[in-house]
Amino acid sequence: MTTSPTRQSPPTAPAPPPEGPGVFNRLGGGLARRPGWVILLSVALTLVSLVLAAGTMDRLLLSRFESPGSESMRVAAEMEERFDTGKYHFLLLVTAQDGTVDDPVVAEAGNSLTQEMENREGVAEVASYWSRAGSPAMRSEDATQALVFVRMAGDVTEARAALGDISPDFTREDDTVRVEVGGGDEIFRQAAAQAQTDFIRAELIIIPLVFVLLFLIYRRLSVAALTLGMGIFSVVATLAILRGVTYFTEVSTFAANLTLVMGIGLGVDYSLFIINRFREELARGREVPEAVRIAVARAGRTVAFSGLTVAVSLSCLILFPFPFLQSFAYSGVGVVASAVFAALVILPAALAKVGHRVRPKREPRSDQGWWHSTSVRMMRRPLLYGIPALGLVLLLASPVLGLNFGLPDARVLPQGNSSRDVQDQIEANFAQEEMDAVHVIVDVPGSEGSAAEIDEYASALSDLSGVYQVDALTGAYAGGGEISGPQPDAAGRFTSAEATWFSVVPTAEAAEQPAGLIDSIRDLPAPGDVRIGGYPADLTDFRESLLSQVPLVFGLILVITFVILFLMTGSILLPAKAIVLNVLSLAVMFGVIVWIFQEGNLSGLLGFTANGTLETTFPILMFCIAFGLSMDYEVFMMSRIKEEYDLTGDNAGAVAAGLQRSGPLVTAAAVILAASFATYAISDVMYLLMLAVGMAVVILVDATLIRGVLVPVFMRLAGRANWWAPAPLKRFQEKYGIKEG
Repeated sequence: MTTSPTRQSPPTAPAPPPEGPGVFNRLGGGLARRPGWVILLSVALTLVSLVLAAGTMDRLLLSRFESPGSESMRVAAEMEERFDTGKYHFLLLVTAQDGTVDDPVVAEAGNSLTQEMENREGVAEVASYWSRAGSPAMRSEDATQALVFVRMAGDVTEARAALGDISPDFTREDDTVRVEVGGGDEIFRQAAAQAQTDFIRAELIIIPLVFVLLFLIYRRLSVAALTLGMGIFSVVATLAILRGVTYFTEVSTFAANLTLVMGIGLGVDYSLFIINRFREELARGREVPEAVRIAVARAGRTVAFSGLTVAVSLSCLILFPFPFLQSFAYSGVGVVASAVFAALVILPAALAKVGHRVRPKREPRSDQGWWHSTSVRMMRRPLLYGIPALGLVLLLASPVLGLNFGLPDARVLPQGNSSRDVQDQIEANFAQEEMDAVHVIVDVPGSEGSAAEIDEYASALSDLSGVYQVDALTGAYAGGGEISGPQPDAAGRFTSAEATWFSVVPTAEAAEQPAGLIDSIRDLPAPGDVRIGGYPADLTDFRESLLSQVPLVFGLILVITFVILFLMTGSILLPAKAIVLNVLSLAVMFGVIVWIFQEGNLSGLLGFTANGTLETTFPILMFCIAFGLSMDYEVFMMSRIKEEYDLTGDNAGAVAAGLQRSGPLVTAAAVILAASFATYAISDVMYLLMLAVGMAVVILVDATLIRGVLVPVFMRLAGRANWWAPAPLKRFQEKYGIKEG
């Protein structure tokens, strides 16, 4: 049977003000005494941030899926230095308007196109069906289409900048041929451009949407605008930080998209908690300066450590040795730091100036309200409510058992996008993926003296399952035998005094899952030491390196989060409970994205094409974001529950009262944050669409089923054990723990 809290206070009875020299106490008092100076400095900081942020988007790029230091990266460097060749960045798909690509008029147009591209500034190498003596791997099965491959000079940023000019110039059509631009870097370039467009579109939706939601909460335009202003400051300040980061390392375009939704969401959420406490203190009869001081002293520490939990989760992405994921660490930590700064410095100063316009909020009684009555009902019959709720969570999470990680491809963009349409044509009309050739370097001199060894090894390579064609110094091979003699440029292309290399062209099916082909090549006896590179090897090395870091990163997030929650609660059980419930929330998120984005359910409604797998990086990113945000709400709820428990010593009563005081605010914050993420449901980039759906689902499930049902049920079943810890740890927490005031 649940008991009600033993301490009841009139709604307007002033609580004892925090005393002592605490950092947040002094901060709140200082801001209340000198708000004018703080506001002036904040305005200056905002203006500087705006100037810096204005140039950020042009410096962001969509990173390649490469693993620094891997064998495939070393092979790429060796290919360029030793053989003056390498991976091609993009391609031209040439379609004959009449006849085939072997017709003289079409061949003349193809050779002219090849020459034009070779003369283009920024282009390092061009290879076409016609310059390669009619290589079968560069022609469609019906001979109406052929390919031109282009390798760019310079680094990835310079290559994509040049491609931005080249692509529209070479998208053309005349009476002889139709030319379309596609290939890996063109797909990445267009996805990056679309992500920037989605950033602007999301801005136009998210800002008025959040303002309306805030107005419904406050019923005051000025307070809604002030709260939203903290979120906008967080976005602008983080974009300014990201611009600085771009001068030292690569930052992904998608980091800006994350900055927008999390900056608005967290900036507003943290401000909600400060303003809520400020309104409660006004209702107790405090004057505005005193209410500001107490709000910062009591809620400020919770906001700071809540932000710390989010920052920890996202900062661990820095441990992945990939600029793509590291970008989100820079963005996430910047968002949290700026949102906490806005809530604990700029907002209190503003409240000290205009706080008289804020309507006081009567502190709810501990034994009244929907959250109180609901939690009491759950705790009276914990198994009756807890088991069905847990069953529903597990049902929603069950598709995660079929999780299948795969590799990125053109389906990240919707049909109708030019680079996606080019890739669809190649998959439909070509039996192979020539641009995705595996580069195999073997320590055998590229000379006539080694011709027999090269011929034997190339024949063996061409006989492997999943291989369409092998090109080598001695000729072209397929099915275990030679199909043509050396190509015109073979001597210069494959020759080195110490080594030679083989271009292993996979079939379209093998290119989708290249790991098996890579393993087969490694297992094949070779005439010398073998090194493997090329785009398929890049993706394979990237995935293996990424997954090898996952246990370390996830383990570190769990351990640090456990320590933070222990320092706040003084309990061993409650941090463990929080982690278990967070994992359940994340399981629901992964279950939903597997059901939708891997299996293709709702693909017609949402406008994407499923390929039966999930690309690895975004689920890992979503884990870190969702875990941090779930812990964010856990900190706010547990801080109020513990505050009640410290006053009453009544476990069930503290849960009911704490949920009543924090539940409405957490729910409002969750709705705003979920709505912020959901704005990217308009995106044409599948990654952003997946982020929108997955994050909206996990936030809403966490704020309802998890916080509304499973938290009170668990804490009722655990009873006083919730607050237990070994005596030495208890003393440590009492001395160094996280306390209000």
